[in-house]
Amino acid sequence: MEVKIINKSHHPLPQYATPLSAGMDLRANIDSPITLAPLARTLVPTGLYMALPAGYEAQVRPRSGLALKKGITVLNTPGTIDADYRGEICVILVNLSSEPFVINDGERIAQMVIAKHEQPALVEVTTLDETERGAGGFGHSGMK
Repeated sequence: MEVKIINKSHHPLPQYATPLSAGMDLRANIDSPITLAPLARTLVPTGLYMALPAGYEAQVRPRSGLALKKGITVLNTPGTIDADYRGEICVILVNLSSEPFVINDGERIAQMVIAKHEQPALVEVTTLDETERGAGGFGHSGMK
């Protein structure tokens, strides 16, 4: 599969770090550093635009190293980029730490996973089939 992408940034195209990587790193494309205060959020541009094939989406996810070491994560995880979206890919970052975090141009801020998806037809019914679990949720399967 090929994905058409326009790169208006001054950074290389996203790429997979290893042959078995699921995600590609997205980089900040900014004119000057952004200081993200504790508990603040900001929209970070990447300079990338793409056209995904029908039946695919791009998921924008946090980078585990930034989350663990700095408390920086993607606010709407995963963010979804639909196949018919043609605008710039931007990332909503939030600082969950107690320290300010500086985002520099070219910094790897998130990862993008391209995934196949379905659009099932919803069929309205009045009852659902019974299962052993039933309506139990939020930790229910761990309780015995």
